[in-house]
Amino acid sequence: MTESQTYRAPFAPGGSAGIDPDICQRLLAVALQHGGEYADLFFEYRAGGAISFEEGITRSASRSVSLGMGVRVQRGDATGYAHVEDLTWEAMKRAAETAARIATGGKGSHTIALTPVDLPHRYELSSPPIDQPGTDKRALLERASASALGFDSRIIKAEASYVEEIRAVLIASSDGRMAYDVQPLMRFGVRAIAESEGKREAGRSGGGGRMSLSYFDGHSPEKHAEIAAKQALTLLDARPAPAGQMEVVLAPGDSGILLHEAVGHGLEADFNRKGTSNYTGRVGEVVASELCTVVDDPTFLESRGSINIDDEGNAPRKNVLIENGILKGYMHDRLSARHFKLDPSGNGRRESFACAPMPRMTNTVLTAGPHEAEEIVKSVKRGVFAKTFGGGQVDISNGDFVFSLTESYLIEDGKLTAPLKGVNLIGNGPETLGQVSMLGNDVEISDGIWTCGKDGQSVPVGVGCPTIKLAKITVGGTDIG
Repeated sequence: MTESQTYRAPFAPGGSAGIDPDICQRLLAVALQHGGEYADLFFEYRAGGAISFEEGITRSASRSVSLGMGVRVQRGDATGYAHVEDLTWEAMKRAAETAARIATGGKGSHTIALTPVDLPHRYELSSPPIDQPGTDKRALLERASASALGFDSRIIKAEASYVEEIRAVLIASSDGRMAYDVQPLMRFGVRAIAESEGKREAGRSGGGGRMSLSYFDGHSPEKHAEIAAKQALTLLDARPAPAGQMEVVLAPGDSGILLHEAVGHGLEADFNRKGTSNYTGRVGEVVASELCTVVDDPTFLESRGSINIDDEGNAPRKNVLIENGILKGYMHDRLSARHFKLDPSGNGRRESFACAPMPRMTNTVLTAGPHEAEEIVKSVKRGVFAKTFGGGQVDISNGDFVFSLTESYLIEDGKLTAPLKGVNLIGNGPETLGQVSMLGNDVEISDGIWTCGKDGQSVPVGVGCPTIKLAKITVGGTDIG
């Protein structure tokens, strides 16, 4: 992409603290001086901003900047890591020396020839959002707020928010790779609160990705406001949820978050390297319905989870994790790939320069099946239609999960009838994939709202799926008979 002119990384060519191959080679030599087998450098510059709008005024506006470098040294399964926020030679050398202490007993010189890595262009922006005037972004929030409040007299409050960042990274590794990437990111959100007869409910909508403000040409603030307002109003009339095992239909798109949490984390190779995932040692086995093919794909243009390069300098690629119900493999960083005697899959990601990378998802998607969405709903005598997911909890070791639904409906005789409240889905990831009895041909990718947490680190991700019918899953709620 064209680098932001307002926020050029100091370590970029022509920057105030330019980092060239010679500096990287010298630092890598220091990092390996005590016998380390591998080392890498991760430089990061991040500039971000946020605006929130409520009750006709800007409630808050902020800007932030961070800059630093991390050094990682590996010897066997052991990792040494150090980071600094000062890009002077003395500070970076101290960090390299600190990380080098993971290895002892080795000596010698290291000559490393670094070769620039050519990157794809998955978020080619001529003008990143962070370069655009703040007044333009405030106007978007004002439009959303006004539209939500004007939608219905029962909408008593509306909040809108906008968050953006641009992240520049430079990665150099002792196996000879050097890569530079600039990653934009933005997210927009609207929350509407409805009140009637003493009841109060909230609805939400939002989206974004690695894209410019042209996102709003196809996803207007008014449309997001309408979705949020309608959800809040629908929930005012919601009835208590049923309870027990029953058929459930998951809506396309955001329902992929259940797949991400209940299945995806268990397929990250560090859990399997340590033997703590319920998928450990099961490559080649049936772990899902034969309808199910699950991929992790960082190549979607401008998607929230897409990357041109992972945070280890490896080329990300589409990874088929489950194919026709059979487990094909895991998502790897460098350490897990070496353990399994494979090439890294490009899933080494980190929150910032202060963190060591680990296997993480990018855009995790359940691919299309043979059925029409309407056909799937019509096949259900009595069940639940899950439209929008809220929070959830998952035990990686066994795949057990609990997810709450923010918007759902009762299905009766093949038709959506009453909206429901207090719905929870309770199950086990592999068992749930085994219950997929129909799968739609209508795959949707989530509109850029998800952030994934793991071991204290957060990274942006994407999810996606078609309409899914589960033959049975436990629904937690109040039995309505």
